Amino acid sequence: MTPQQRVLYSGSQRLLPVQDRLAHARAAGFDAVSIWPSDVRDADLSELRAAVAAAGLTVSEMEVLCCWLPGQAEAPPSMWDMLKWQTPERMLPMAQALGAHTISAAELFGLPFHGPAMAATFKALCQRAADHGLRVALEFVPSGGIFGLAEAWEIVERAGANNGGLMIDSCHFHTSQSSLDLLASIPGDRIYSVQLADVPADADAQMVNRMQDRLMPGAGVIDFAAFMQALAATGTTAPTGIEMFSAALDALPPAESARQCAAALDFCLSQGTQT
Repeated sequence: MTPQQRVLYSGSQRLLPVQDRLAHARAAGFDAVSIWPSDVRDADLSELRAAVAAAGLTVSEMEVLCCWLPGQAEAPPSMWDMLKWQTPERMLPMAQALGAHTISAAELFGLPFHGPAMAATFKALCQRAADHGLRVALEFVPSGGIFGLAEAWEIVERAGANNGGLMIDSCHFHTSQSSLDLLASIPGDRIYSVQLADVPADADAQMVNRMQDRLMPGAGVIDFAAFMQALAATGTTAPTGIEMFSAALDALPPAESARQCAAALDFCLSQGTQT
């Protein structure tokens, strides 16, 4: 698997202001970064876009639309309440202004899964995103209402939007017990982004609520050879990178954390070539 872009995802340097990540990302061999709304809510987006370009990088995507399905805004209070701010009305123009080509969407509030209804809403979201020149990558999250690859792929297939695809996160894939055979069967051009990290042996569907527990690929229990080979079988060239939520990584100097993420990405990509 050879990705179009090597991405340093925001979660891997979440405590560092976004402009301070750029030089470290480029020095470590990344050519793209992702952006969270919290990175840029008070920023001059045109200045940030220029700074990203000056560093020799692009914005691969903006993460993550959390309030796009009926019922999310009214969901009972939870740790995700702050993310109800992240609506299409706010985030689509932000992503366009930053020059991103993709915006991700997820369901974090545990709404009941309903494939046809969710697909209809996803299709409408994709139509709105197209007006901003954006693709939408649907991310499945095992503690949410779109909890596994099968459910996310059902929505993308039912929607039939030319600019609708998938985000594949190795941690969510593992803890949702998603199928490698299904992953390998998905057309590569429907995979829009790939996020990589490992998990400890006690990881379960609620691990998304444990924001410090991700591990570097190879340090946990995910079979990265099998996972990366399934991805390679799709033919995808999606932007790919490391997304860590780790106090240990946060504690490192930024240049070193970026270097370790680059080395971890190299490890993962090498697994996809093994037989």
